Amino acid sequence: MKITTISEKLSVSSQPSLDDIQSLRAQGFKTLINNRPDDEDPDQPGTQAEAQEAKHCGLSYAFIPVTGGTITEADVRAFQRAVDESDGPVFAHCKSGTRSLNLYLIGEVLDGRMSANEVVGFGRSRGYDTSAAAQWLDKHATRRPHVKGFFDKRTWSVQYVVSDPTTRKCAIIDPVLDFDEKAGATATINADAILDYIRDEGLTVEWILDTHPHADHFSAAQYLKEKTGAKTAIGERVVDVQKLWKGIYNWPELATDGSQWDQLFAHGETFKVGSIDAKVLFSPGHTLASITYVIGDAAFVHDTLFMPDSGTARADFPGGDARILWKSIQDILALPDETRIFTGHDYQPNGRAPRWESTVAEQKKSNPHLAGVTEEEFVALRTKRDKTLPMPKLILHALQVNIRGGRLPEPESNGKRYLKFPLDALQGAAWE
Repeated sequence: MKITTISEKLSVSSQPSLDDIQSLRAQGFKTLINNRPDDEDPDQPGTQAEAQEAKHCGLSYAFIPVTGGTITEADVRAFQRAVDESDGPVFAHCKSGTRSLNLYLIGEVLDGRMSANEVVGFGRSRGYDTSAAAQWLDKHATRRPHVKGFFDKRTWSVQYVVSDPTTRKCAIIDPVLDFDEKAGATATINADAILDYIRDEGLTVEWILDTHPHADHFSAAQYLKEKTGAKTAIGERVVDVQKLWKGIYNWPELATDGSQWDQLFAHGETFKVGSIDAKVLFSPGHTLASITYVIGDAAFVHDTLFMPDSGTARADFPGGDARILWKSIQDILALPDETRIFTGHDYQPNGRAPRWESTVAEQKKSNPHLAGVTEEEFVALRTKRDKTLPMPKLILHALQVNIRGGRLPEPESNGKRYLKFPLDALQGAAWE
């Protein structure tokens, strides 16, 4: 049995005999991973025999069976967890060791520690043909979008460009139109930075997507549509938000049919960004219209979940509901554990640098509003916390722009635009 060292913690090998397993502990190994399905070969011991022998020898044991053509990212992540959770060196095997090595290499590339171009050479230098891992990664790239985040420190917002590496087509999600409420000034600094990036990367914009009508910043969707010609979209329940705020603003001429966007997405509806499949989840609770975009392996959740150290979003805006928010979050957490979660705000707890990417698994494990928390406890926690939060300073400014797809008010006879907002329309004054 030839053992090949792959990293400081991992070694791979061909099928060991039961006698070979007995020697692993003496060689310093702490964990045995079997990547070989049972019944591939009449002479293999099988997982039951291996598990018993591993236990007898004081080894941890993990059975992660894969075949060359059916490896999934869930298999890769399970393999990584088994290695990470071992308290010492790991011995992994299949029939030849190739599949075990492929699982390792795919994980290294997905996590950015290795380039896909290095995979075949890495295997060849150690006596393995790892071309199957390279092929997997090439195929996987068709469902793993590249995500570039843009943080607006004035509003703590995160905007995204989500692109297909194969077709170079992209979507812009939740772009910010700059607004200074003290001067009443607007600008396109954030949106222009996005356009610069798109130009520099040679991307073509297919979609400009909003997750909901935002309460804390103006949407740059209309400005970007004018610059790119791309379609704008939002969830179909935006009409409910329009009707609600039409009354608050006493705005009889406001169209409340969602016609300000090119497309209104329904729950479960699918579309594409380039060649990458995308779907829509209805995620109300923060607002009546909030949706999640799941594009390949990436979910853009905006104001439902924050980073795991920051909890969840408030549910006390007009039309919000903490219990409904809980149910929406459970739908998001039902996505595969390895799904990347991209949030729409980061308030930098304890002064840390802005962060906006986590995973479903990390949220379930570490988010204090979710880990080990029941629905009733969440509702109580969320309700209590929301009572301490003032209304966003731009909510009355922003909604009249954002329920019209990012369109500013039309200029009046003097050529100036004017915002209108009601007095004493919302609860949560700063002195309460």
